[in-house]
Amino acid sequence: MAIILKGGTIVSASGRRQLDLRMADELIQEIGFELRPECDDQVVDVRGHYILPGFIDAHTHFELNNGVTGTADNFTTSSRGAIVGGTTSIIDFATPEPGGTLKDCLAEWNRLAQDKTSCDYSYHMTLIEWNTEVEAEMDSMIEEGITSFKMYMAYDNLRASDADIFEAMLAIRKRRGMLGIHCENGDMVNELIKKTRAEGHLSPHYHPLSRPPAVEAEAVERYLMMAEQADLPVNIVHLSAQRSLEAVIRARGRGQKVFVETCPHYLVLDDSLYDSPGFEGAKYVCSPPLRKKSDQEYLWQNIITDQVDTISTDHCSFNFKGQKELGMTDFSQIPNGLPGVETRPTLIYSYGVATGRISLEKMVDLLSEKIARQYGMFPQKGILQVGSHADVVVWNPQGEGVISVKTLEQAVDYTPFEGFQTVGKPHQVYLRGQLVAEDGQVIQSKKGRFISRGSSDWTC
Repeated sequence: MAIILKGGTIVSASGRRQLDLRMADELIQEIGFELRPECDDQVVDVRGHYILPGFIDAHTHFELNNGVTGTADNFTTSSRGAIVGGTTSIIDFATPEPGGTLKDCLAEWNRLAQDKTSCDYSYHMTLIEWNTEVEAEMDSMIEEGITSFKMYMAYDNLRASDADIFEAMLAIRKRRGMLGIHCENGDMVNELIKKTRAEGHLSPHYHPLSRPPAVEAEAVERYLMMAEQADLPVNIVHLSAQRSLEAVIRARGRGQKVFVETCPHYLVLDDSLYDSPGFEGAKYVCSPPLRKKSDQEYLWQNIITDQVDTISTDHCSFNFKGQKELGMTDFSQIPNGLPGVETRPTLIYSYGVATGRISLEKMVDLLSEKIARQYGMFPQKGILQVGSHADVVVWNPQGEGVISVKTLEQAVDYTPFEGFQTVGKPHQVYLRGQLVAEDGQVIQSKKGRFISRGSSDWTC
């Protein structure tokens, strides 16, 4: 039996058309004007709604242990939030144990995700060590459909040397993979934290002061210099600051191919929240930190001018009670990370599309199509066309709401967007043709599958 969505407006990155859509056997089977139902077809009237490709979040930490505590959410709870919000695919960061193999890491992430996840999923493989054995394993990762990798320039337990990053770039270049890096100067962060603590400054107010825009921008500049020498198109994850994006624009002016990702919290929150009453500022501790309103506005301007390519979330949830509170007497001990996978689409619609900053087509590009192209998922994902997966969001542009932790699917005990007024929300969400969420409720769970990805599209 097929499902026909009738009377809606299909939206892609390149335009919109008022057409019907038929889906069956997990795929989009037909798109056309006034499609005629067959005798057993289910017809769904979606007049007044947009029909959008399922959103993709390319930056999640559904299960992460920072060495002290683990995330409040897991693949089960985070993915329920994902589908309710309209995100039908995610790419999570798989992180090996020190001295562990990539193969063992993949097996562990499959154990965490398989038969527990409500959206489709894949992984970036994190490289916390670099040696000949790790390079040899990269080929097996590519064969498994994991074609993107992550490295860190900060965090002592994760960061790689410049020499290791450069060598990894050359290896990834041979395999036509994608590299993303957490760009902060780890030595400077450590010294600034040490200095700030020695001065007795221990509240959340000092978190952004210990990780100023300069330490991000310096790391971006250094990363791009290495990428230029390696002749590798690269990705900058969770870019937060004007100064960092200016470095990217200069590199692009020299002819470099650079992908830039930012996150909703850098677009709608700012560093004044670190001065919230009591210890409330801890809720917003993430790295890079929230920035000034001027950085926020600069990011929006450069989303409009295509200098920012994608918006993902860096979803990494720690409870305020008992977890964020670990840093009650020392901001540097507050677990870093914010939840966001559930709220990203409605935030970008509310504060981007509904305000006139960006078009709905641009939102589809930022949250779906360009991500699919960049990470080797297109046209399986990221677009509504015949033969693609029937990952579909029926979007109600009139739906109004207020974000509240009380109504979210996530398990974490707060949302950084509490009280935000929203307009526009998913009415129905289909994963490979199955209705999995409707009007904020999960209809079917744990239907997600692993996505084997191809080579990155370096030209998109």
